[in-house]
Amino acid sequence: MKCKVEQSKLSGTITCPANKSYTHRAIFLASLVNGKSLIKNVLRSRDTNATIEICKSFGAEITEAGSNLKVKGISKFASEDLTVDASNSGTTIRIASAISALRDTKTILTGDESLRKRPMKPLLDALEVLGAKCTSNEGKPPLEIIGRMKGGEISIAGNVSSQFISALFIAAPLTEDGITINISSELVSKPYLDATISTMKKFDVEVQTISPYKKYHISPQEYKHASVTIPSDFSSVALLLAAAVLVGDKLKVKISIGDLAQGDEAILDILGKLGVDVSLNNNAITIKAPEKLLGGKFDLSNTPDLLPPLAILGLKCGFPLEIYNVKHARYKETDRISILVRELTKLGLTIQEKDDGMIINPPQKINGSSLDSEDDHRLFMAFCIAGMFVGNCTVSDPESVDVSYPSFVSDMSRVGAKITTI
Repeated sequence: MKCKVEQSKLSGTITCPANKSYTHRAIFLASLVNGKSLIKNVLRSRDTNATIEICKSFGAEITEAGSNLKVKGISKFASEDLTVDASNSGTTIRIASAISALRDTKTILTGDESLRKRPMKPLLDALEVLGAKCTSNEGKPPLEIIGRMKGGEISIAGNVSSQFISALFIAAPLTEDGITINISSELVSKPYLDATISTMKKFDVEVQTISPYKKYHISPQEYKHASVTIPSDFSSVALLLAAAVLVGDKLKVKISIGDLAQGDEAILDILGKLGVDVSLNNNAITIKAPEKLLGGKFDLSNTPDLLPPLAILGLKCGFPLEIYNVKHARYKETDRISILVRELTKLGLTIQEKDDGMIINPPQKINGSSLDSEDDHRLFMAFCIAGMFVGNCTVSDPESVDVSYPSFVSDMSRVGAKITTI
């Protein structure tokens, strides 16, 4: 399936969906409570539904109440062998793998074709040191994990994904000995580890920071019931603000911030450096963009999901735009660096691909094209927004958005986007 995208002008108000990362974490943690918790303003998407179903398989009881979830946690893990499907969600399979190592019986974890290509070896090696037995397809799913891990001290690389470390954090309080974690290389996506620690604190579990982003200790503890409100997802906010910059006409992006920080809030500072005037009033963001953006150099080591929205802003830059320190974006649902370079070049951009990013030069002439998102939700959304600016584009795989923003096409159409399914 494809979408036809024509030049568009967006006006009105669009409400950003809830945060996917915090939704995952809150559901997993509430499921580990011996009691009842409430999660408010939940994102319901293919990824978060996978987390819900896996937590139910582990023994949690989860019911819907409007946009909220009521979670009765696991009093005792399911005793039978389990096979669970994480669909397209890397967060889901990584956290579920660590929780599987708390069970006495076998768990087989799998997912879709994209997920079965994603690296898992650093986490599996750590789980084995801690006492679990793990097998895999050359370090990738499907996985087979048999616990029970007891805990101890491990070293793990942090340069591929912070999700490995978040997964160990979440399981650590329920081990017999607790876990001390040494991060043996430079940690990427640091704010996501902070998000894990913040969410664990909501459930009354403390993480001892021995050396920030280098060494942590989590002692044996019990998760306590909690009421947690999920904020808006700044990964999605960034895409909506990119749309406002490229094709907005007094477009407002409505958000809820709450008290859980997000690294992708950095998009507001990035837009400022590009010359965009950003205003936040009454939980709504509005922007005023110059005719040409300033360009510049941007380090996305902590915010890899900002790569797609920032890259498409190259269409409006009057100076070179360099994005670097984001090699880990190659290990997402797709190799986002290579695909962005390949597809945006079709629109008339001259781009130098680098191992850890790209340099985008100001376009001389732009033109429509057929863009292949390779079933990657963030690339589909970014290419649609680019298509609204360029016109006469088609973008593949619209069904991919149910991973993080199921109502994207309808929301954009409501504020003026010319998108039709073909």
